[in-house]
Amino acid sequence: GFSKSNIDPCIFYRGDAIIITYVDDCIVLYRNKSVFDELLDSLINGPEKFDLTDEGDINMYLGVEIEMHENPPENQQLTSFEMKQPFLIGRILDLLEVNEGDNSKPTPATKPVLTKDADGEPRFHDWNYRQAIGMMSYLTGSTRPDISMAVNQCARYCNDPKLSHERAVKRIARYLHGTKERGIIFTPDPKRGLECFVDADFAGGWNVLEPGNPNNVMSRTGFVIYYAGCPILWKSKLQTEIALSTTESEYIALSQALRDVIPMMALLLELNKLIDIHIPKPDIHCKVFEDNNSCIAVAESPKFTPRTKHIAIKYHHFRSFVKNKSINISHIGTKEQIADIFTKPLEGALFIYLRKKLSGW
Repeated sequence: GFSKSNIDPCIFYRGDAIIITYVDDCIVLYRNKSVFDELLDSLINGPEKFDLTDEGDINMYLGVEIEMHENPPENQQLTSFEMKQPFLIGRILDLLEVNEGDNSKPTPATKPVLTKDADGEPRFHDWNYRQAIGMMSYLTGSTRPDISMAVNQCARYCNDPKLSHERAVKRIARYLHGTKERGIIFTPDPKRGLECFVDADFAGGWNVLEPGNPNNVMSRTGFVIYYAGCPILWKSKLQTEIALSTTESEYIALSQALRDVIPMMALLLELNKLIDIHIPKPDIHCKVFEDNNSCIAVAESPKFTPRTKHIAIKYHHFRSFVKNKSINISHIGTKEQIADIFTKPLEGALFIYLRKKLSGW
């Protein structure tokens, strides 16, 4: 009796329940426990005879611990919970031979940005570099957005890692060593809708020691999408084309972020048929926070100019949403730009400030 989502093939709807699947793991959302009991019985005793186990309440899913927080006395209406993966972090620390007595690091990355370092010193340790990156990548996508930039830049050098890359991975581990029990704290705010913070670091990898390497002048995109004040999706990645200006790199980042925002807007419209969620009428109104005024001007302009007509059509796909006011692009100060944490290594105080806004601690 379930129908598949038109937006995400792993989500199934019925009037009284929603099922989310990940390979052979499922989350079932329902208002009445009897609905779940009936559903489980039909799957186990129905014609398919599925071999299922009921894991109970969602305090653990795909290795992610979900811990409910007690409401503060001053606000009993507030609900918050934390998602974290201390077991996976422990496995990473064991692989990289980081012990309890080792010093931790205040940030996961330092300047300068990593380069290929083709003539650099060979690695000192023999732990599996690819395995470490694989575990860190899963951790990044699940509960630790604060290490996204650091992990992404290390992942670029899995083919021939040098000592500089090994040290960068080890620094991430030392940072995780001091924050093993942390993840993301979600405190849903029903008054806030869909929001996106997006930023770019223009040619941030350029290195005077490798001036001829075109990959070093690629800009980096970083963004995080929130719903109800909670981070839902985040990315840190290099852009695939060389941007010719700060404005262009910011505009490309904006376009890449909105490729994930627009499907999420459609998913919220689907969910709204079953769950009473906050969607400003008549359309989902997504606030996008950008810290480059020239980029905003390009996004809102109805025509191309001699300075912007060369930008590929794929980067102008969202203009109709801006025109019909479904997406509103707002300026935000650079120091308040949460996405900055995804684009470059930050000094300690700014990193901690933005991490608090992103992860809640």
